[in-house]
Amino acid sequence: MPSEDPMQEEAVSQDAPSFPAQPPAPPDPARLPLPPHARPAPGVRLLRGAVYAVPDGSRPLETDLWLPEPADGPLPVVVFVHGGGWRTGLRDDPGPRFRHWLPGPFARLAGAGVAVVCPDYRLSGEARHPAQLDDLRALLVWLRDRAGELGLDPDRVVLWGESAGGHLAALTALTLGAAGAGASAVTVRGCVTWYAPTDLTRLADDHPPGRFDPRDPASREALLLGAAPAAAPGPARDASPALRVTPAAPPFLLLHGTEDELVPCAQSDRLATALRAAGVPVEQVRVPGANHLWLGLAEEEVERVFARTAGFVTRHCARETDGQEDNPLGIRSSEEP
Repeated sequence: MPSEDPMQEEAVSQDAPSFPAQPPAPPDPARLPLPPHARPAPGVRLLRGAVYAVPDGSRPLETDLWLPEPADGPLPVVVFVHGGGWRTGLRDDPGPRFRHWLPGPFARLAGAGVAVVCPDYRLSGEARHPAQLDDLRALLVWLRDRAGELGLDPDRVVLWGESAGGHLAALTALTLGAAGAGASAVTVRGCVTWYAPTDLTRLADDHPPGRFDPRDPASREALLLGAAPAAAPGPARDASPALRVTPAAPPFLLLHGTEDELVPCAQSDRLATALRAAGVPVEQVRVPGANHLWLGLAEEEVERVFARTAGFVTRHCARETDGQEDNPLGIRSSEEP
């Protein structure tokens, strides 16, 4: 029943809180509660789906963390960046050749004393370059902010990615020193790429004739850039790790199959050449007979590819007190896959 006292009605309306004109800002991901943990393997603790960023106009971005338990002091960190042509993919999937492994690659690394971080990033259907790079930089800032809580060492980080994720891992490692790029977030000690595109301006040169059209607006690269590489040479150069190398780059390990039909092995050659010219340590491994996703390799050769990756991680994540031991975390490596 409406009030008969207009003065009382006016007082109520003045005291009632007004709804803000703009939605409130999302909570700070550095202060959000961490998800409950699971134990997917002995000696491994898994935190699945921690929110690390909330980009404006986008879904919250999450990351999984595979953590050794118990931990021996602040842990070295590997950030794994998934592939999928920048268009699809799952953050915890290193490819079909590893889906049957028990324990899987991340649990193996965690069991050996390395924290593994597997983030989402905005796909090309959600945002174009450089949004994906911004997301990975935001992840590194989040890791620094929560390092004490999680028991991580932000000064011992290696980036690792496969295919499009290798491209993004390399681009992140090579541009952290740029102004405003979160250079102080963490110390990246190294970067591993598996069959990654590295020069989007030269893909047509590296593919067999007629295989790749740089003018195609529907290519994976065009969807990432917002235009075909030939129509957007500036963004294509900006998104090409081989064209962003400086002498400040960390050491790299590049692994690429010689029979890769999706991303030619010559793409890794281009990044290796640029790194050597800048005086940056680089290990380049051409894996004979391997197609994209390590298809065509025998199981033992896939194991050796992972072991080579793990060996690089352990060497470059070693504390200074570990001396020159080749494999301080005890994961067997081999010199060549």
